[in-house]
Amino acid sequence: MSDMRFIIIGIALTFVGFIVLGAFGHDYQAATLESNEFGTCYEYSDENAPIEINCSFKILDQTLFFALIIGFIGAGIIALVKGLKGDWDNKVKPEDMAGPSRRQKDNSEDSDK
Repeated sequence: MSDMRFIIIGIALTFVGFIVLGAFGHDYQAATLESNEFGTCYEYSDENAPIEINCSFKILDQTLFFALIIGFIGAGIIALVKGLKGDWDNKVKPEDMAGPSRRQKDNSEDSDK
C-alpha cells in the first residue's frame, strides 16, 4: 500500500518544477550561448539599451535557477518514491482506527456485556 500524502506532494513538487522551468526558463538560456559565441554578455530591458555585464554573473544566475528547478523536481521524485514504498498507512494501531468497521466491533463488544 502506498502513502498518499507523499505521492500528492511529489506530484505537486514535480509539477511546480516543470511549470517554473517553462515560464521562466527562456530568461536563463542565453547566458551560455552569449559567452561561448560572442564573449560578451548583455542585460536586456524594455526601457533602456542593452547593458554589457560580466558573463560570469549571468552564468551564475543561470546555474542557480537550474539548481532550483532540479531541486524541485528531485524533491518531487524522492517524495514519489517514498510514497510508493511507504507503509505508514498500514501501521495504525487497532485502538486508533476509526471508521465503520471500528464502530461495528465496538457495538458487538457492548452487546455481549
